[in-house]
Amino acid sequence: MSDEGKKNPNESELFKMDFSTFVLSLNASALIHLGEIPDPTSKERTVNLSAAKHTIEILEIIKDKTRGNLDGDEEKLLDDVLFNLRMKYVKNIDIEKK
Repeated sequence: MSDEGKKNPNESELFKMDFSTFVLSLNASALIHLGEIPDPTSKERTVNLSAAKHTIEILEIIKDKTRGNLDGDEEKLLDDVLFNLRMKYVKNIDIEKK
C-alpha cells in the first residue's frame, strides 16, 4: 500500500476545527482585508474595506445566532474580536476620508 493513502495520526489534530478556531480564521481574514497583516498568497498588505465589512457582518450574524449557546470563553472571544475589528475598520474609514 502506498503512503499516499495513509494519514499522519496527528494531522487531524493539527486541523481541528472548533468554534474558537472558526472565529479566529474569520478574524484573520478581516485583518488581511483591513491591511493589518499581509495576504498569505501575495505577501502584500492591501485594504479592501467592503470585504472587511462583509466579514465583520458575518461575525455579527454568528454572534446573534449563537446568543445563549456559547460558553464564557467563546462569548468573550467573539466579543473581543468584533470590538477590535470594528475599531480597526472605523480607523481605516477615517484614514480613507482624509
